[in-house]
Amino acid sequence: MYTMRTITALIGATLLTISAPAILSLSTAQAETYVAGQLGVTLPSIGKGLSDVDLTGSFIPGSTTSDQALKSSIMYGGKIGHYFRAAPWFGLEAEIYRTTPHIKHQTVEFRGPNGPVGSAELAGVHMSVLTLAPLNLSFRYHKTRLQPYVAIGPGIFIAKIKDPALSSDNSQSSTKLGLNAQIGLRYYVTRHVTMFAEGKYNHVRFNFPETPPGSSFNLFGFNATYNMVHVAFGVSYHF
Repeated sequence: MYTMRTITALIGATLLTISAPAILSLSTAQAETYVAGQLGVTLPSIGKGLSDVDLTGSFIPGSTTSDQALKSSIMYGGKIGHYFRAAPWFGLEAEIYRTTPHIKHQTVEFRGPNGPVGSAELAGVHMSVLTLAPLNLSFRYHKTRLQPYVAIGPGIFIAKIKDPALSSDNSQSSTKLGLNAQIGLRYYVTRHVTMFAEGKYNHVRFNFPETPPGSSFNLFGFNATYNMVHVAFGVSYHF
């Protein structure tokens, strides 16, 4: 899922011209089941972070806030997939990855049903998101060593936030179904080993309910849309 460091294996214009037919033709009989590890970065500045924020719980219905900016984060995970021998351009893939795009310390504007009501400076909040994508539909161009591909499927997004400024166990969680999509390039170093770079896009609507007063509480309940872009690199083994 991240940058293609293996494309450095292009050896010069003359040798490339001579060996082009061999390099550009991969047999469709090659092994098509694979496992892979991936490592990359989450880029909230490209997406919108947490947007369309609706306040819930003790807030007046119709209350909202401005978008909440998130921090960049390392993401990591793995995947397993299979391209079908009868249709080598089509496959299925499952993947899992985790990231921690914490909510930044920032000034947030509050709006009621009738318009703006003021702003407040909110401390940063810890946030983690685990993405489970059990069924990506994957489409590739399979006739060369360097293979572009796209994939799309449902994602199960498990998010958790915790305000470190509060001493109580005030964590809030949300598990929702959303969209997981990717576009990338895969390069066959050998018949069994590939390296790949890809961009991912996530879209999901989270619901973080307020928790009641007591030993564990957080009165700031809200719904928000999570749009996120990740860039990932990885290595896969085909067998």
